[in-house]
Amino acid sequence: MWSTLRAALGLAAFLTFAPGAFGHAFLDHAAPAVGSTIRTAPPSIRIWFTQELEPAFSTVRVIDANGNVVASSDNAVDASDRTLLHLPIPALPPGTYRVVWRVLSVDSHVTEGDFKFSVAP
Repeated sequence: MWSTLRAALGLAAFLTFAPGAFGHAFLDHAAPAVGSTIRTAPPSIRIWFTQELEPAFSTVRVIDANGNVVASSDNAVDASDRTLLHLPIPALPPGTYRVVWRVLSVDSHVTEGDFKFSVAP
């Protein structure tokens, strides 16, 4: 009886709290692609997410191998596609770069992360 009750309570807890876990805006894909090596430096960084973002609370930075911020924005959500962070960047010399993002989805969940890409010599 106790194992059945525990299983029922576990299932109830899962069904109650699991929908919130699916509310986060996760990185869907990016250009340049996560972990890629590209021959030509891109004119911008574009990161698509699985949910719409709140523009006032979504940020992105590009950092070079020495830890210098080469571009950043505190409001990079694209006006025509609210699932997209779009950051114009200066011409990048060859090297490895880290893109760091923090977003707030429209349902108030914060997610953050980073990825690297390289520009080939």
